[in-house]
Amino acid sequence: MREVIFAPKPGPLYGGLALTMVVLTWRQRFIAAGAAVGIDIVFVLARWAVGARPADGHFFGNGALWVMLACGVIAVTRRTGGERVLLLKGVGLGLLLVTGRKTGDAWLLITSKARPAVLDQYVAVVDHALGNPSWLVGRLLRATDPIGTHLLGVVYAQLAVAAIVVALYQLRDVAVERRFPRHHLVRTFLVIGLLGPGIYMLFPMVGPVFAYGPGASGTGGVQWAVANLWPDTPPPLHTPHPMPYDGITPRNCMPSLHTAWATAIFIHSRKGPRVLRYAGTFWLVATLTATLGFGYHYGADLVAGVVFALTIEAALRSFDRGWDRQGVRLVVHGTTVFAALLVSYRYLPMELARHPAVYGPLLILAMASVVSGYVRTTRLWEPKAVPTRQPEPQPEPV
Repeated sequence: MREVIFAPKPGPLYGGLALTMVVLTWRQRFIAAGAAVGIDIVFVLARWAVGARPADGHFFGNGALWVMLACGVIAVTRRTGGERVLLLKGVGLGLLLVTGRKTGDAWLLITSKARPAVLDQYVAVVDHALGNPSWLVGRLLRATDPIGTHLLGVVYAQLAVAAIVVALYQLRDVAVERRFPRHHLVRTFLVIGLLGPGIYMLFPMVGPVFAYGPGASGTGGVQWAVANLWPDTPPPLHTPHPMPYDGITPRNCMPSLHTAWATAIFIHSRKGPRVLRYAGTFWLVATLTATLGFGYHYGADLVAGVVFALTIEAALRSFDRGWDRQGVRLVVHGTTVFAALLVSYRYLPMELARHPAVYGPLLILAMASVVSGYVRTTRLWEPKAVPTRQPEPQPEPV
């Protein structure tokens, strides 16, 4: 509510407005967008006039929030019945995206304050079984600097934009059909963002660029790092133990939620047009490359992130269509694999690292079993075309 008046922090305010507008007619959308931009222009001019300069340089967003709130007021005061419910659902969807971002930021702060010790050494040892992919991709990305770095930086930072594009395609017919589809990307996105931080609290980690490098800023993390090794020298193989870290850096590595979100975007783009399918594939590959190449995640984080996303997606789809044996089996299998990955990372890292030829493929196969199970099960859920029954020929009258 502070951002109704004061300069908002960078976030998906206009993305939330775009989701709200899926319930409006085209005329109403133009009016809402124009009103949001007009309100923002007034706020920006007023801030410049009084000399206000937000620390992050972000001036825009108040207009989008005002219009979303105005739509809620109009729904309560000027609409009735199904029209009121539909408009309130649109407002709720838009505000959920904004609130989800705020909730995520709060969780990241909580992890940095509540978990002073991190478990990066355990997963760094596990990554020996996977060939230390963060170190490898980090060197490759540095060789492509500045083009590769800038491109992947945009992809990594604008993941929410890609999700909104896919969600808008899925919700394109809401204004015509006057109802929301049973399942869409925004629901999966929000559930991943709400459940993921709980795993952060159980398995706090800061990432290789912080635990084994200079930190994202280039200097800040050296005093807390085990050694300044990333990405040139893979960490030595030794018995891991928890290590203290600062009270600022979020413990947001396990699982990789960027990987989980990109996986969800990929899944939900499969039924779109060709350009959307290609974009979903590109965003997944680029996000995986960025998470490793920037040193924000280990390879084991990505494996867990894929399993996490598929399990949540399977649970949401099973909930929508009604739980059956296939759905229960898929969710139980995904949950079991995810729990087994976390337990093995924490209590068996040395065993995994000492036999990379055995355990590296096993980790990938565990993830692949969930991917395969999801694909097989969802294919069974797809509606099948039933051939039209031909009428039987009638005997000719004698």
